Order: sequence, then structure tokens, then C-alpha cells
Amino acid sequence: MYKPKLEKEIRCPLEYGLDIFGGKWNARILCVLNTQGTIRYSALRKDLCDITDAVLSSTLKSLIANDMVERIQYNEIPPRVEYKLSDKGRSAVPILQSICQWSGLYYREEKADEGRMEHCQHCDYYGYEKAAQG
Repeated sequence: MYKPKLEKEIRCPLEYGLDIFGGKWNARILCVLNTQGTIRYSALRKDLCDITDAVLSSTLKSLIANDMVERIQYNEIPPRVEYKLSDKGRSAVPILQSICQWSGLYYREEKADEGRMEHCQHCDYYGYEKAAQG
């Protein structure tokens, strides 16, 4: 895993949160693990569709290092490894769902002429969308 030469200086809690949730894949992986529970690497990669092995592996290592995801290795032949959300990772799910709700409301307003926004199939966004309309 890439190690920066200089230690990242985090000066406020928001920067810490953005560091963990930021990036293209972190939130998506957390949402899939929240929906699927314990899942094997190959199933996770298949669920995410357009992620490369290198990016998935690196992102999982980062999420594990931040205690958001747990890696479970079974000493079997052939070896089996599974991933699941840690308690810390599960505690982030409502935050991600709130961000999704907020983003969906304002994205629709700004992009109304471009059609409907594609929604993630792993979060409760549709429930939020119905509540916002009702």
C-alpha cells in the first residue's frame, strides 16, 4: 500500500471523516458491505462492476487500516477470505445515507434538464426519495 513521505496533518474531525469517506470507492464499498453483510472478495468485486483488482485491494487495505472493515481469513484449502463492516464501519452507514439523501435532493435540482440521476442499489436512497416527495 502506498505510504506518503509526509504524515498527513489532520487539524479537525471533518478532515478525518473526509479522509476516510473520500475517494471514489470508499463509500461504495461500505454501502455494499452494509447491504451484503459478510462477503468474499470476488463477490464484492463483481458487485462493484467497474473496479480494478489493484484499486479494490488498495481501498480495502485502507479501510481495514482505518478499522472500518474487518478481514476474516480462514485457514482452509483453498484459502478463503471474507470482508465485513466493523462496528466503526456500521456506525458510519447513517452518515453516508444522510449524505446520499442530501446529494440526491440537490443534484436533481441542478441537473433537472439532464434526466434522472442513477441511484446506487445498495443504500436506502429510494426510501429517502419517496419521503422527500411526500
